[in-house]
Amino acid sequence: MPNAAFVYDDALSLHVLRSDHPMRPVRLRHTYELLSAYGAFDGDTSRLINPRSATEEELEWVHTPEYIAAVRALSAGPSTVRPEPFGFSALGDNPVYPGMYDAASLSSGATLVAAELVAGQRVDVAFSISGGLHHAAPTHAYGFCIFNDPAIAIKYFLERGMRVAYVDVDAHHGDGVFYSYIEDERIIFLDFHQHSATLYPGTGKSGEVGTGHARGTKLNVELLPQSGDEAFFDQWERAREFIDQFSPQFVLFQCGVDSLRGDPITDLRLSEAAHRFVTEELIAYANEHCAGRLLALGGGGYNLENISKGWTAVTKSMVNA
Repeated sequence: MPNAAFVYDDALSLHVLRSDHPMRPVRLRHTYELLSAYGAFDGDTSRLINPRSATEEELEWVHTPEYIAAVRALSAGPSTVRPEPFGFSALGDNPVYPGMYDAASLSSGATLVAAELVAGQRVDVAFSISGGLHHAAPTHAYGFCIFNDPAIAIKYFLERGMRVAYVDVDAHHGDGVFYSYIEDERIIFLDFHQHSATLYPGTGKSGEVGTGHARGTKLNVELLPQSGDEAFFDQWERAREFIDQFSPQFVLFQCGVDSLRGDPITDLRLSEAAHRFVTEELIAYANEHCAGRLLALGGGGYNLENISKGWTAVTKSMVNA
């Protein structure tokens, strides 16, 4: 049985949010082409899997029907729906663009395909490179994100009785995931990000640890601007001990590469070695404690060279695990 699946199709990389927008979906194709050049999909240990679109019912696991309908209407062209109440604006983070509903639902569906493969133990690990869009809220788009595929995937696992460790190394706090599950003790939330006082969205303070019965099940690790690998590794052992105490049954890894040195939006200075290290650590943990169940998602990244290098390191770690 192949141990790794990579969920991708060029359809995931064809849309353009706006000509000057920093989120460039073509980054996915560049990464796929680099991996193909390395022969990452040529052996018996990996499978290249096509995505599917998420259904409206699946999107409603996290998002309101009103919001989903608004995204569909705005995506189709001139509409009576006002974009601003739903987080869209022409010059802001989330512009309306043709076909955005199809693009966003395909990205969410790709993550669900990966979730199904790993939960069904058809592969040990899977990478949904177009996923990791962790800012979207139930009622509005936010931070380049329309539908929150990590939160949707978590719902999928919860419905199957799994306690999930969500680990996020994107430079930005995964606020859409955090606040969706802030009261749910079944979600072990671990997020490394640039300090909340210095970067959007300004959330994820170290004192935010969950509420109610979930208090203490969330850990936000704030890294100061210009932090590199050493600062990250200094915090990793504490983070690993945090995960251990809850005995999760599934690991969901958001591996945004905007935390790498040279990103034009953020100011962390990790190397791809840090992403490779965390991938290998989480795979080892999943193999030992979670029957090998690990799902990796993409996320942020706005330096095209960084993106290809960082996600290639992640994928090669998964294929060679």
